[in-house]
Amino acid sequence: MDRMMMPKNENFRTIWLKPDDPTIVQIIDQTKLPHEFLVRDLGDYREGAHAIREMLVRGAPLIGATAAWSLYLAMIEGSNTSDPIGFVEQAAIELGGTRPTAVNLRWALDRVVGVIRLSGEDQDLVSLLRDEAQSICDEDIEICWNIGVHGCQLIEEISKRKPGEAVNVLTHCNAGALATINWGTATAPIYAATQRGINVHVWVDETRPRNQGSQLTCWELARNEVPHTLIVDNAGGHLMQQGQVDICITGTDRTTRSGDVANKIGTYLKALAAKDNDIPFFVALPSTTIDWTIRDGLTEVSIEERDAREVSHVRGMHGGEVCDVNTVAEGSAIINYAFDITPARLISGLITERGICDASEEGLAQLFPELAGRA
Repeated sequence: MDRMMMPKNENFRTIWLKPDDPTIVQIIDQTKLPHEFLVRDLGDYREGAHAIREMLVRGAPLIGATAAWSLYLAMIEGSNTSDPIGFVEQAAIELGGTRPTAVNLRWALDRVVGVIRLSGEDQDLVSLLRDEAQSICDEDIEICWNIGVHGCQLIEEISKRKPGEAVNVLTHCNAGALATINWGTATAPIYAATQRGINVHVWVDETRPRNQGSQLTCWELARNEVPHTLIVDNAGGHLMQQGQVDICITGTDRTTRSGDVANKIGTYLKALAAKDNDIPFFVALPSTTIDWTIRDGLTEVSIEERDAREVSHVRGMHGGEVCDVNTVAEGSAIINYAFDITPARLISGLITERGICDASEEGLAQLFPELAGRA
């Protein structure tokens, strides 16, 4: 299958079952992008856990899908033990400890384990988990496309106010097809708009600490021939002051029931700058990233701290070889927060698969009453 980026090929996937070997799950090793496009094989759930922990896969929806496929691999292995279900449940515990902030990880694990517990005695559990993992992926594609349809309306409205000119969208980190199964969350409205012939230009934050904006979003947009410009993170406020940003759209790894958003570090500062310059700041999210069990993002969301090397070293290509280069003086202390919390009061609205709502408990409950009622 051609692995070209959307919208060039609607068959694109970030994770899939190897066509000639159903015991292998394949992923794109995103730590190698943009310099190398490398497909890796996952042969057991431990390799899946490694891929999540070391960010070979990243982005809340893709993390969840990888966890689901990893439990499928665990069931293949567990089928040779005296307690297959117990084996998978233990694998789910190990997978659950890989990334603490993104809520999709726990959601996917709970969903797959729940399916096992409801299964009948004569069911083929390997096939059952394969079908469930595939369903999670298929559902995510549909969800992200619907986010694109609803979010495109915002871009279209701006375009009508400035005919002939580009709509300048600022985004942060990577919330594109690479963070999901296809289409992305924050990029889905951009792709939908370009398909409708709307003139769109994207300001891409480089996004520390892992430079996922420069290394992933730029690569993705270039493959889709979407006009874009890379900027350092701290340039966003300046561009807003100069009237060069029409709208901000980011993704989220976890959204509380009250509308607070946990996203890649630096999102909060972009929201503050947008508020000060009267620029709409929207967050695009699938309902699977809503954590209905918590209200206060600042006190109830666990903020992941990652390896200091992700800050002290920069990966790039030199002399035809990809290498890591140290940019920090020896002996300097480093702290590496991966996420921050953007309060709901700074968010213009949430773009979901069911429409756009206020960043509030009432707004989310109106779109997802069946989920809010279970919280």
